[in-house]
This record gives sequence, C-alpha cells and structure tokens, in this order.
Amino acid sequence: MTNRLLGRGGPEVSAIGFGCMSIGIDDVYTSSAQSEADAIALIHRALDLEVNFLDTANIYGDSEVKVGKALRGRRDRVVLATKFGIVPGAASAPERSVDGTPENARRSCDLSLQRLGVDVIDLYYLHRVDPQVPIEETIGAMADLVGAGKVRLIGVSEASAATVRRGHKIHPISAVQTEYSLFTRDPEGDLLSTLGELGISLVAYSPLGRGFLSSRFRSIDDLAPNDWRRTNPRFQGEQFQRNLAIADRIAEMAREKGVTSAQLALAWVLAQREDIIPIPGTSSSPRLEENIRAVDVVLTTQELKLLDETAPRGAVAGDRYSPGMMEFVNA
Repeated sequence: MTNRLLGRGGPEVSAIGFGCMSIGIDDVYTSSAQSEADAIALIHRALDLEVNFLDTANIYGDSEVKVGKALRGRRDRVVLATKFGIVPGAASAPERSVDGTPENARRSCDLSLQRLGVDVIDLYYLHRVDPQVPIEETIGAMADLVGAGKVRLIGVSEASAATVRRGHKIHPISAVQTEYSLFTRDPEGDLLSTLGELGISLVAYSPLGRGFLSSRFRSIDDLAPNDWRRTNPRFQGEQFQRNLAIADRIAEMAREKGVTSAQLALAWVLAQREDIIPIPGTSSSPRLEENIRAVDVVLTTQELKLLDETAPRGAVAGDRYSPGMMEFVNA
C-alpha cells in the first residue's frame, strides 16, 4: 500500500481508505447490516492489507461501535475519522436534517468517543453544512474540541469552496469529504482549486459511482428491496440506462487492460491528484482486496484521456440525491 498526506503537514494515510457505512446500516447498499463479528473481521483484514484510514459517522447505525471494537489493541495503527451533523429527520420528512450548532458538535463528539471507545478522534468532520448556523460558529466549536484534546484534525463534508475558505480562517481544515468519481466530477473547478491552494486533502466517497463502476448490476431489480439506491435519481428509468451505458464502456476498457472495472475507476481517482484519497466501502472481503489492488494500476496518458472522454463532467444523468438532500450539497 502506498501512502498520502492527509492535509498539508498531516499524518500519512493509506492511498485508499475504507468507508465504514455499509457495516452499520442495513438500508443503503446491502439488504442487512453486517454482524459484529463479520464487521470486525473485515476491518482487521483491511488493517492487515495496510489500510490505515477508516471513515465512519455517528449516523451510520452501529458502525462506530463495530469500528471501535475492531480497533481494540490496534488503535495506534489507524487514522480514525468520524462525522457529526446529520440527524434523523422528522417522520413527515424522509430527508435528513442538519444540526451544526456548537452544542451539537460538543455533544456528538463525546458520544462518538464513547461509542468508538477511544480518547481522541484523529479527523472530525462536519457531515453537512447547517444553513442556519454560520460556518464560523461550527468550526469554532470544533476548534475548541481540538484544544480540549478530543480531536486532532477537523474537516467538512459537501462544503462549497467559499464555505471552506470561511471555515479555514477560523481553524485549519485538513480534509474536505465529497463524492468524487468518474460518475461525479462536481469538485473539479473551484473546490479542487481551493483545496490545492489551502493544502487541504479531498477525501472521495462513493468513488465507484454507488456501484455503477463496479459492474455489479444490470437493472434496478438487482438491488435489494430496501436498497436506498432504488430511490436515487441516477437509478431511475432512462437515467439508469444512460448511466449503465457509460459504465459498460468503462468496463470494456477495464477488460482490455486486464483489471476490474472497480480497479480502473479507483485508479482514475488516484491519478487525478496526490491530495485525493478515495474511501470505497464494502461489506465483502474479496471486494475489499480487489479495491486495494487498484493502487498498483498505472494509467497511461492516453488511457486517462479516453476515460475523460467516456465520462466527461455532466455526462451522467440525474442528480446525486433527491431534491431535499441536494440542498445540503456544495453548501
């Protein structure tokens, strides 16, 4: 495994991290959440393969608890990230609501520390920007957590370039987490330019296009009945077919190169910049091992050009989320 810096002057983390959402939630990408024993075994396998960057959140079901138990006796081998800010919406509103108040930052941090069973969180994110709370107030509270020794580094997720600049003036931001892949190229432009200028890493979630880029399904019926993607705009009707056609062309390129679609897609993300760290998630050990081998895939200039032409910015049909959730994207 190769390593990359997490933020300017930050710790070294594995070039591919591990997103821990799937091990704790049973209605996103899997029909049921992993058992505790299976989740711990999967995390141990990731550590054995030299993955040292684990990413979870307080909203990911019991993911924090499982991660914490997996790290017993191995805490010093891991850069541990978790997030706060998204809270369950009211029963009448299926979307998530956001609470970025200083009080919630402090309360959520203490609860995450308890669930994880650790004394300090290496990287603490604001999961979504609260439109009702100035970012300066939220970052100020997170900075206080750094001063209290509960958090080492802070980050934000799905924040706009302007918001990142405002927050960075209050306290250095080490990482911005956002969706980034051949299927979601939104960060290209102002956000990536700003991160490069300020020395902030981009942590790329859903680097496999929520499964499109792993060649795992041919129709929406291949998804479990409770799979969240059934409601995602990119998986609906003609949009699904258009996006599948793009994924199929990428899969053909992967076959020609002798790698899997997932490895090609992850190699593309890694090749964009040295300050980008993808964090694919999975509940499968074989998929985990497949993803990690993407660090060994070297793309030529011509291959990168062809991938850019196959999935240019704006080519994928449909928004990333439903309208309610899109309000908290690039905020």
